[in-house]
Amino acid sequence: MLTNIAVVAVLGITASLLGVNRFLTANGLNLGALLGFAFIMGFGGAIISLLISKPVAKWSSGVHVIEQPRNADEAWIVDTVQVCRQGRHWHA
Repeated sequence: MLTNIAVVAVLGITASLLGVNRFLTANGLNLGALLGFAFIMGFGGAIISLLISKPVAKWSSGVHVIEQPRNADEAWIVDTVQVCRQGRHWHA
């Protein structure tokens, strides 16, 4: 969210420095309302993207989460991931 606020602030400052706000006002557009709209759409798009990225990645890769290992191969995968999460190094 802070990134979105920073982007909108930079857009507002840049528009003011370049005189874009005068052009927009002359054509009946309000820069503040336009920046508010950009903030809402940008934040909304980021949230939607964040919410769908994990399920889409799982679906497109055809993977499944191993909750409980069903065989030796799955147990090895779970153990290997746990070692990586703990930051330990191992030799194969």
